[in-house]
Amino acid sequence: MKISVTTYSFHELIKEDKLGMRGVIEKIKEFGADAIEYSVADRPHDEFIEYAKNAKSITEEVGIESAAFAVGADFINGSGGDLKAEIKRVQGLVDVAEAFGVKVMRHDTAYGFAPSVKSKRGFDDALPRIIEGCREVTKYAEQKGIVTCTENHGYFAQDAERVEKIINGVGEDNFGALVDFGNFLCADGDPAKSVGLLAQYARHAHAKDFYYKPGYMDDPGAMWFQTRNGNYLKGAIIGHGIVPIRQCIRLLKKNGYDGFVTVEYEGHEDTLTGIKNGIDNLKRFMA
Repeated sequence: MKISVTTYSFHELIKEDKLGMRGVIEKIKEFGADAIEYSVADRPHDEFIEYAKNAKSITEEVGIESAAFAVGADFINGSGGDLKAEIKRVQGLVDVAEAFGVKVMRHDTAYGFAPSVKSKRGFDDALPRIIEGCREVTKYAEQKGIVTCTENHGYFAQDAERVEKIINGVGEDNFGALVDFGNFLCADGDPAKSVGLLAQYARHAHAKDFYYKPGYMDDPGAMWFQTRNGNYLKGAIIGHGIVPIRQCIRLLKKNGYDGFVTVEYEGHEDTLTGIKNGIDNLKRFMA
C-alpha cells in the first residue's frame, strides 16, 4: 500500500493566496507521502480541465503520484432533481479526472437523512435511481480507463450495508467502494466491522479519525457534530481518536487491497502539524 493525502486535508491552505496547489503538492512530498488525492472546488468544465492538467504537470515535476479525484454527486436531488442532467454533470467530471491523470474517481450518491425534502422514502425505495446514476457514470469512466467508486458518506448512503447494496446493484467490475475508516461512525456503524464487510469491494481508502462522545452526554459545543443517531464526533489526527486504524488496514490487506490509503485530516489542531503527524502514524500502522 501507498500513502496519499487529500487536498481537503489542507483546508484553507489550498487557496492560491496561501500555499496554493503547488505548495500543497510540495508539502505532501516533503512530509513523505507518495501521492495526492484531489478534492477541489468545482469550476466551469474547460477551466477545470486546464486546472487539472496544470496540477498533473506539477506532480510530475515534484515527483509524486496522482492517486484519485473526489467529487460530489447526488442522484436524488442533484441538478434540480434531473437524473439525466446529474449523470451528465458527473460524467463531465470524469473528463477532469482524466486530465488530473488519476485512475480512480470517487463520487457521492445522495446527501442528508432522506432522499428529498418532499418525500420520506426509505433507502431501498431510492436505490434503483442511485444504481442507475452510478452505473451510467462508471460505464463512461471505463472507456477512459478510470475506475469509479462511492464512499460511505453523506448520512443517507453511509452504512456499509447500504454501500454494498449499491455496489451489488450496479453490478459493474469498474465500480466499487472508497472505504473511509472513520466515516462509518457518522452513521453509528462499527468501523472494523464495516471495513470487514466492504474491504472486498475496495478501490480506494481513506484513513480518518474522530474523537467521540455518546449522545446522552451534554452537547460539547463548537467543533463537534452529531452522528445520525445523535452521538458527537470531532475530527482528530490519525491515531489520536477512537477509530482502529491499524485493524482497518489489516482488514484491507487480508482482502487483497494494495492501493492508496489517503490521509483525510478533519481535526482542529494546526493543519500542517495534523497532516504530518497523521502521515507518520499511518506509516507505523501500515508497517
